[in-house]
Amino acid sequence: MINNYWKNKKVFITGATGFLGSYLAKELIDLGANVTALRRDFVANSNLYTMDYEKKINWIQGSLEDIQVLERALSEYEIDTVFHLAAQAIVGIANNHPSSTFEANIRGTWNILEACRRSTLVKNIIVASSDKAYGDQLKLPYNENMPLQGKHPYDVSKSCADLIAQSYYHTYKLPVCITRCGNLYGGGDLNFNRIIPQTIKCILHDEAPIVRSDGTFIRDYFYVEDAVKAYLLLAEKMEVLNLYGEAFNFSNEIQLTVLELVEKILKIMDSKLEPTILNQGDHEIKHQYLSAEKARKILKWQPAFDIDEGLRRAIGWYRSYFRD
Repeated sequence: MINNYWKNKKVFITGATGFLGSYLAKELIDLGANVTALRRDFVANSNLYTMDYEKKINWIQGSLEDIQVLERALSEYEIDTVFHLAAQAIVGIANNHPSSTFEANIRGTWNILEACRRSTLVKNIIVASSDKAYGDQLKLPYNENMPLQGKHPYDVSKSCADLIAQSYYHTYKLPVCITRCGNLYGGGDLNFNRIIPQTIKCILHDEAPIVRSDGTFIRDYFYVEDAVKAYLLLAEKMEVLNLYGEAFNFSNEIQLTVLELVEKILKIMDSKLEPTILNQGDHEIKHQYLSAEKARKILKWQPAFDIDEGLRRAIGWYRSYFRD
């Protein structure tokens, strides 16, 4: 990382009360940035509040669907760098309520990009896409040259948002880069329908972990603190390496089936519980994992945490959370 790069930098974050956003906001504040963030709802159990960083942020009350709020925030707080992380990120909710997911993930993305286009001060924008944007591919791992072809509501919303970000670069030369990460995990993720927090919670309560699918689905699992470092590194190198318009996969490039992951957590937690397999994995891609070769070569990036160390840190966080 570049020394003092973030000192007094004026940064705007959407999704700051979310899982990744809370870690990113904390790190930016620790590095000396002046952080402004959009908040639609007061999420009482957000990790950002438990870390006691709420009072160090300039809060903008509003939603991504309101472009006037976004334009005012960028203008009045003289924003230089934007991290667009906010999204409806739960696959099950997207399947049940596609319209609200499309509103947040697609309209929300073009609104923030349009607000940035109209700003005279914004110099760097990072849009969070996802490995889900690639959809189902015959060949794996995913690389950045593959077409984006989501089929189900959440995947489609990320494919669309990703393509919209690219269009703003190609048409308007907007200084944007796109990140595509695997499944993020770590302490502070309180969406307990996700496999890692759900499994840890079950084991801590002496309940059998639940696997919705048949357990053979393959995924990337990417530790949240590694994701934060990846986002910051990309933001620092966008201009100097002329990376505008580019997308980058970030992954530790270790693939696990869901059952292998659950068994790994059981082993680390020294539990004899047996998982319950529901075999209900509808509207989900069976195998998804990423190549991070481009990030390794161009950004000289590499993850700091392997899956075992990341899981140990996450388990420690949840032990403390449920104990308190």
